[in-house]
Amino acid sequence: MSITLVKQTWTPWKAAGLLLALALVVSIATAQERPQNPPSKAPSANTAEAHLGAGYENLRNNRYDAAAREFRSALALDPTLVLPARFPLAVSLFELRRLDESRREFEVVRQAVGDHPNVEYYLGRIDLQQGKLDAAVRELSQAAAQPPFPDTAYYLGYAYLKQHDLAPAEKWLRQAAGINPRDAEVEYRLGTLYSESGRKDEAQQAFSRSEELRRRESEVDQLRVDCTEKLAHASLRNARPVCAKLFDPEDADKLTILGTLYGQHSDFEEALEPLRRAAEMSPNSPQMQYNLAFDYFQLSRYQEARTPLAKAVERWPDLFPLNALYGAVLDKLGEAEPAYRALHRAHELNPQDPSTASLLYQVSLRLAAKSLTGKQYETSLGYLREAAQLRPGEPEPHRLLAQVYQATGRQAEAAAERREAERLTPAASATPR
Repeated sequence: MSITLVKQTWTPWKAAGLLLALALVVSIATAQERPQNPPSKAPSANTAEAHLGAGYENLRNNRYDAAAREFRSALALDPTLVLPARFPLAVSLFELRRLDESRREFEVVRQAVGDHPNVEYYLGRIDLQQGKLDAAVRELSQAAAQPPFPDTAYYLGYAYLKQHDLAPAEKWLRQAAGINPRDAEVEYRLGTLYSESGRKDEAQQAFSRSEELRRRESEVDQLRVDCTEKLAHASLRNARPVCAKLFDPEDADKLTILGTLYGQHSDFEEALEPLRRAAEMSPNSPQMQYNLAFDYFQLSRYQEARTPLAKAVERWPDLFPLNALYGAVLDKLGEAEPAYRALHRAHELNPQDPSTASLLYQVSLRLAAKSLTGKQYETSLGYLREAAQLRPGEPEPHRLLAQVYQATGRQAEAAAERREAERLTPAASATPR
C-alpha cells in the first residue's frame, strides 16, 4: 500500500471535520442507485469518475478553485452526482468566499438529503457571514443537535452574541471553550459578552486568556518553523533539541505537530512517542488514533497498529482513511478475509483511491484462489468478479474464472473466460509494472 505520512496524516479540527463530512457524503452517495456494472475499461481523463478523483485530491490539499472546476466538470458529465460532486463543490465555493454560489449548491444538496447537520452547519455559516442572524441561529441550532464540526458551538454562540441575546450566547460559547480550551477566538468572544453584560472583571480575565493563547499560538508556530528547518537541513541528532521544545505531554495539538513533523521526514521512531501520547489524550479523536496506527504501520509493528484502528473503525465505520489503513494492516497480519471487508468498505467510500483499489484487487485474487482450491466455487466467483471489475485489463481473474466455470460444468462460460484471458495477456505483458 503506497501511502505517506505527509498525505495521510489528518490535521486538527476543521480539516479533520471536513474529511468526516466528505466521508459521510460519499457513504450516502454509494447507497444511491448507481449503475451496477463498472465501465469495461479504465476511466479516461474526461469521465465523471476521473473528475471526482481530481476534485477530492484538490480539496484535500486546499486547492479550492481547482476543486470547484473538477466537481463542475463531473456534474456536467453526470448531473445525478448530487452528493459525491455537488456537496464538495458547495464546500469549495464556501472556502473561496463565493457565498451566494455556495448557498445555491447547498440548497440543492438539502433537497436531496434533507436537513442534515453538515448542510445546516454550512448554511448557518453563510447566513452568519451575510448578517442573516435569525437564519444563522436556526440553522446552527439544528446542526448543534449532532455537531458535524468541533466549532459548531462557537459559531452558534457567536450568532447569538451578534443578536445581543447574551444568555444563549454564553451557554454556547462556554461549551465551545470546553471543547477547545486553547481557542483564543472563543475567549475573545466571551470577553466581549462579559463586557456587554457589565461583568468587567470576567471580561478582563477572558481578554487576558485570549491574549495569552494568541501568544502561545505564535510561539508554537515559531517552534514548528524551527523544527521543520532543523529536520530539513540538519541531522536528526542536531534537530532533536529544537524539536523537543514542542513536546508537551499535556497538549495533544503540539504533540501531533511534533509527531507529524518527524513523520514527514521519515523519522517514524521519533514520531511514535508524541503520537502515542496524543492518542492517549484524545481517545475520541479518529485522526489521533489514525496517526498513531499509521506510524506503527510504517514501523512494521502491525499488531500494535491494529489495536487503535479496530476501535476507531468500530466507532467511525464510514471514514475512508481508517478503513483503508485497517485493511492494509490486516493484510500484513495475514488476515485476508477481514482485510477484504475493510478494503471493500474503503473502496466503497472512495472509489478513486488507487492504492486501496490495488490492494483490494490483490486480496480478492488470493481469496478467490483459496476458495477455488477448497472447492467453494460460488465464493470464488464473487471474489473474481470483483477483481475483474477492479482491474478490467488484467488477465488473471479471467484465467481463474475459466477454472471455476470448468469445475462447475459451465463449459461455454469457461471458454469465453479463456478467450478473454488470452485477449488481455499481450496488453498486460506490454504494460510496465
